[in-house]
Amino acid sequence: MAAAGQGETIEDSPVGWVGEHIRRYVETDGAEGSTYNGYEALLLTTRGRKSGALRRTALYYGRDGDRVVLVASNGGSATHPSWYLNLAADPAVEVQIGAERFTGRARTVDAQERPRLFELMAKVFPPYAEYQRKADREIPVVVIERA
Repeated sequence: MAAAGQGETIEDSPVGWVGEHIRRYVETDGAEGSTYNGYEALLLTTRGRKSGALRRTALYYGRDGDRVVLVASNGGSATHPSWYLNLAADPAVEVQIGAERFTGRARTVDAQERPRLFELMAKVFPPYAEYQRKADREIPVVVIERA
């Protein structure tokens, strides 16, 4: 994945409040936006699986040692979020946590890892447990390891 600033434009989430969150995060180098509604947030950049364009969104995250943990909840809807479909197609990602930026490799955790990591994330952001109860799919848990 090309890093931001190497000639490629990054397209931010088209969802209004998410786009505004991203804009504040980027403009302040993470001083604003790295905490959102009381929860720790990061910026994730993936490569669009159809367009090939770089796509950026803001997500709540947790940590498991050196790994970053994400939940592809999409608010408990029936479909996976676009960012998850993108990283499933191309696991090379860019992450910004506060002012720190790094590249990584994302993967969906397996059935053995999922219970512990989902529980960790439900403690990080309690609505995830409700999202899973209402979803007609198993919500994927993703780990990102630094490249």
